[in-house]
Amino acid sequence: MLTIRENQPLAPLTTFGIGGPARYFVAVRTAPEIPEALAWAEARGLPVFILGGGSNLLVPDNGFGGLVMQIDLRGVIQDKPWSPDFIVGAGEPWDQFVDQAIEANCAGVECLAGIPGSTGGTPVQNVGAYGQEVSQTIRQVHVYDRVDKQFRQLNNHECGFRYRESIFNTTARGRYIVTAVVFLLHYGKPNLSYADLQKRFEGRLRSPKLREVAEAVRDIRRSKGMLIVPGDADCRSAGSFFKNPIVDANLIPRIAGALDIEASSIPQWLAGNGKIKIPAAWLLERAGFTKGFVDGAAGISSRHTLALINRGNATFADIERLQNCIIATVRERFGITLEREPVLLG
Repeated sequence: MLTIRENQPLAPLTTFGIGGPARYFVAVRTAPEIPEALAWAEARGLPVFILGGGSNLLVPDNGFGGLVMQIDLRGVIQDKPWSPDFIVGAGEPWDQFVDQAIEANCAGVECLAGIPGSTGGTPVQNVGAYGQEVSQTIRQVHVYDRVDKQFRQLNNHECGFRYRESIFNTTARGRYIVTAVVFLLHYGKPNLSYADLQKRFEGRLRSPKLREVAEAVRDIRRSKGMLIVPGDADCRSAGSFFKNPIVDANLIPRIAGALDIEASSIPQWLAGNGKIKIPAAWLLERAGFTKGFVDGAAGISSRHTLALINRGNATFADIERLQNCIIATVRERFGITLEREPVLLG
């Protein structure tokens, strides 16, 4: 039976810790409760927002006038004892699953250790870090289809994974509710393609174990204020706030001219079709938004340029003002329009 609560504070359910309440709120712990909750909202003409772990979410100061449905479907099942397949409930804390996979000696998600939030949110954004993306290991995503009103299973190709994107946050936004994710991992060595990890383990006589790589990733994230640590002001954020922009290669001379530097000194990666990817953090720093930048109650982490933070009593309006200032400045100076990574409720 559904338990609907009224005027539920949402700020404590997010890592940013800002925003107003939900008019109605329900935590679903079994899959059949999902269509039941949707029907409840539909009968009252209410919009519905699906909440996961709250680690990639911005809540407006006036909250949300509809029903917020928190997906709390738990459980991690290893398909067979000898198989690296895992079926993970959407409400399962992501970092706990990473540890369980490592305990089973399965590689594929060790570089994604320390990322906050729930497992159901990882395919939505195609979460990635330190040389890995979840799309590399996802076999299926179990969903409830709000259009056809049925439970379905989508394979990897059907999810339309791209850099920080999937159909869940682009072409089919709002249609599917993730209930579980099936990961196909592998038995083998950890991924050491990322430069920071290579440097961490260089000179060692033996290859690091999966657990060592995961702990190294957590250490790196902690050093950048990207690991949730109670009491750490730099952690009151939604992680990386801007996507690394993918732009036309012919913008490089403009950026070089604006900074009076050689084009070859600009960090960049080929992204195909005449496009390149530029680090958003590099652009922010050269536009004057450096680590520790303060704008009233909002600011930038003292350890990570891309993390906008709540300095204690920030409102959504404070974060939005800083966001808009950064976007406008970078656009004016370099001709690049940055895209926000966190989801805005409503």
